[in-house]
Amino acid sequence: MRKAWIAVLVAALALASGWSGSRAAAQDMEFSLDETDSGGGEGDTGSETGGETGDSASGDVIGDLASSGDQTTQTTETRDTPVQRDEAREEIYAVQQVYALRINRVEVTPSVSQSLNDPFVSHTGIGLGLNYWWTNVLALGVNFIWYEGLESESELAFQVRRSTRLSVPINEYQFGAHLNFTYVPVYGKFSMFNEFIFQYDAYIVGGVGLMRTRPVPVVDPEVRRFDFDVRIAFNLGIGLRVFVTRWLAIFAELRDYMYLEQLEALTVQLGDQRTDPTTWTQSSLAFTNNVTAHLGLTIFLPPEFDYRLPR
Repeated sequence: MRKAWIAVLVAALALASGWSGSRAAAQDMEFSLDETDSGGGEGDTGSETGGETGDSASGDVIGDLASSGDQTTQTTETRDTPVQRDEAREEIYAVQQVYALRINRVEVTPSVSQSLNDPFVSHTGIGLGLNYWWTNVLALGVNFIWYEGLESESELAFQVRRSTRLSVPINEYQFGAHLNFTYVPVYGKFSMFNEFIFQYDAYIVGGVGLMRTRPVPVVDPEVRRFDFDVRIAFNLGIGLRVFVTRWLAIFAELRDYMYLEQLEALTVQLGDQRTDPTTWTQSSLAFTNNVTAHLGLTIFLPPEFDYRLPR
């Protein structure tokens, strides 16, 4: 019994001493902020440092590879992608404005002309036209063509008279003056040599005017003499205008001048009737087509204009 109490007392003392030792050790283990950041005490420095070195080494390698890959991608994208330094403010219209306005402008058209369908006389002329555009597609104007002194008889007429002993009645022009209406149904643009872009318009022209003509004496030239006389002429044609600038263009035109012509009589009267002027011409008038090609310039006045857009 006595031994049992001694054993209990020894055990109690042992427990008391162990609790006090652990408390003292706990009180001695104080950590500062620096020690906490450094990873522990001096005893664990080697192992802690080694562990942290291994962890950081493995983690930093992957992170460095990822960051270097991102930097390479960004550098490549930066090199390939152009940098826009200025703000783009370009306006694109689905329907663009007409290149050259014609409304309320005056058109001056100097030109040269050549007949195409008369095989016996070459009717060459110098012309000048003046048009006023009261809309973008309609114009009213006049044109004047001078022929006298520029015409020439073809070699064919001379050879026919020489070989067949027959004369072909021919006539010559002095001038023509016409009142015209112009309508533009088509306009657009085309590319040339895949480099140049030209604006153009196609138009229809027609009107009425005067032709001053006379027969050329070839049947009895020793006696007959003819004076110029006025004929009423109608004209109808088509044309194409190509713009060089907004006020200068080149045009080509094909026009037919239609009128009734007085031709020389093919027979010669005998006696006093030979000198009678009433016997020098044919009794009926001949319908004549003078198909003419025109080539010239178009000058629009005033040269500059302003677009007035709806608000």
